[in-house]
Amino acid sequence: MKKFPNAFVILLGVIFLGWILTYIVPQGSYERIVDPETGITKVVNDSYALKNTSSPSFFDLLVSIPKGIVGRAELIALVLLIGGCFCIIEKTEAFNHGLVKLVSLLKGRESLALILIVALFTAGGVTIGLQEEVVAMTPILLLFGKSMGYNVFTMLFASYGSTVLGSSFSPSNPFGVIIAQKEAALPLLSGSSLRMIVLIIAFVLWVAYLLYYANRNRIEKIQMPSQNATMSLSSKIILSLLGFTFAIVIYGIIQFEWGFSEMSGCFFALGIIAGLVAKMGWNKTSETYIAGMKEMVFACIIIGLANSISILLQDGMIMDTIVYGLFGPLQNFSPAVSGVLMMVSHVLLHFPVPSYSGQAILTLPILVPLSDLIGLSRQVCVLAYQYGAIMADMIVPTNGALMAILAIANVPYNKWLRFALKPTLLILLVGALTIVTAVAIGYS
Repeated sequence: MKKFPNAFVILLGVIFLGWILTYIVPQGSYERIVDPETGITKVVNDSYALKNTSSPSFFDLLVSIPKGIVGRAELIALVLLIGGCFCIIEKTEAFNHGLVKLVSLLKGRESLALILIVALFTAGGVTIGLQEEVVAMTPILLLFGKSMGYNVFTMLFASYGSTVLGSSFSPSNPFGVIIAQKEAALPLLSGSSLRMIVLIIAFVLWVAYLLYYANRNRIEKIQMPSQNATMSLSSKIILSLLGFTFAIVIYGIIQFEWGFSEMSGCFFALGIIAGLVAKMGWNKTSETYIAGMKEMVFACIIIGLANSISILLQDGMIMDTIVYGLFGPLQNFSPAVSGVLMMVSHVLLHFPVPSYSGQAILTLPILVPLSDLIGLSRQVCVLAYQYGAIMADMIVPTNGALMAILAIANVPYNKWLRFALKPTLLILLVGALTIVTAVAIGYS
């Protein structure tokens, strides 16, 4: 049996397919205006019109690849700098010492450890839309999992998967719910009670499924490299600084709307300070930092390639056509059915539009007037978006963070899809039932 294509090959194939589609799918676009108060570009409803323009050339196809990488420069910088930072902390043995201590405390309570990981990463998704940041954490998470007897799929599900769950069902994800509510002209954080209830239900089901899988797929525990070592003062200081840095980053995102650049600066400082605290010296600290960045290069290229797909579809002027084709027919159904189909359409649209915040800006100006027309409340319209678009991050191969994580974990995409599809469909079913219930109770 031939080896399944890796993330690089898959994305190159999808880019080429996207280029071919620009010659097949009718070209068209919506009119867009810039809101003078917010500076946000908005789509004018009912403004879709066919266009007669030239499709991207083969040279444009080639140029879309560096454009995609450049377009994700801030995220790539974050992944590189976090990678360098974590490499230094790993070399100081602080991670190993901390993991040994944690494994010792949780000995015989591995299921509790798994639940705590799920809760931590779900909270990250709920509060700050945590996702890309998991890329650089993956090697450490896999090491921790092996020390507890959990395989690669269990740990990716518990970490990355939980961030997707939290981001999707969050009542306050700033890159999802808040952007969508702004586009829908709804009070920010309105309707949070129902979202919180459904989040709890989805979380419980998520944990139950994970424990069911994990307990039936245990692996032999590995002994940590520093199993018999005691935690040094420098390790305690470094781990404390790590926790403090995460606290600062979370506060900055929530309070000051920090982006990737501010986060990158914090982790860069943490890496340098950690090396000096461990008495590595300036030269060894810098060399270790660069070595850690090198390990993240493949993941960064994957993130850039994923962005190239959207660039090609937009330059080829077929992105709006895809949106028009997916959402236009919804007005022919009842509000409940339209809401569920809207969620499914968001899942499908997330393949060519891997940024869920970008998907909100692209679709909500079109869907909100449509929802008003068919009697679907705007809150339900936002629910359909957040459940469909964000939850799709579990499975879409155009999501740069997912493919980067799979590349680092050495997990082929086909095996991940086979593993992740069932729990994703289960959670999407929860979303569909929530939409039907929300329509029935007049959620607005």
